[in-house]
Amino acid sequence: MKPTRIAITSGAALLAGAALALGGATAALAHTTVGATSSAAGSSTVLTFASGHGCDGSPTTSFAIEIPEGIYAAAPTVLAGWDVEKVFEPLAAPVDNGHGGEYTERVAQIVYTAQTPLEDGYRVAFEVSLQLPADAAGTTLYFPTVQSCEVGENAWIEIPADGQDAEELASPAPALEVTAATGDAHSHGTAPEATAGEHGAADDHAATDAAASPALPIAIAGLVVGAIGLILGLVAVLRRRPTA
Repeated sequence: MKPTRIAITSGAALLAGAALALGGATAALAHTTVGATSSAAGSSTVLTFASGHGCDGSPTTSFAIEIPEGIYAAAPTVLAGWDVEKVFEPLAAPVDNGHGGEYTERVAQIVYTAQTPLEDGYRVAFEVSLQLPADAAGTTLYFPTVQSCEVGENAWIEIPADGQDAEELASPAPALEVTAATGDAHSHGTAPEATAGEHGAADDHAATDAAASPALPIAIAGLVVGAIGLILGLVAVLRRRPTA
């Protein structure tokens, strides 16, 4: 009976590892996330907002991404099959844009609208080029995002209160932790010097780099745990098998 129990144990380890892998992947796809080519204060960066599901099975029709205050210009990447719009809001006072001009308004929101609703279970990623605030080191920038569907919506807009863990939130807003500035903070990637853009705003461009999925390390760890359990179980069975 012992070999049978060991085989069952190894099988359980394999199932646990698979569950960890799938569970990690599911958790990662459960929210709209954001990754960045650079998180240094004052640097030009490309943010990638990603989602892999609809609204309880309903196809996605649009994503509306709020741009936090302190960011004035943003250049969304044109994506096949989607219309994109920059929504501006006026500034209370003009702000120097660093290129001999000034901002009188800023990009407050970027809206991607699907030309054909995106079916549930398909991943989509939106890239937005912008410059992080020079004084934001050590802070977290939040990008509340509303995913609208044919039926219902997912509002990823919750921001943790002081001292609250973001993991406690049911629908956390995509967040980016801004790190300290570096000597070449304004030249990350292949960003050329900004040029005057729509509504007088300067659009900063940076190299495109797709955000890595947070599910991958978890999935790999789960599979490794399961494989080790299976190998140990098989070795134990072989050792206890009576010889001829």
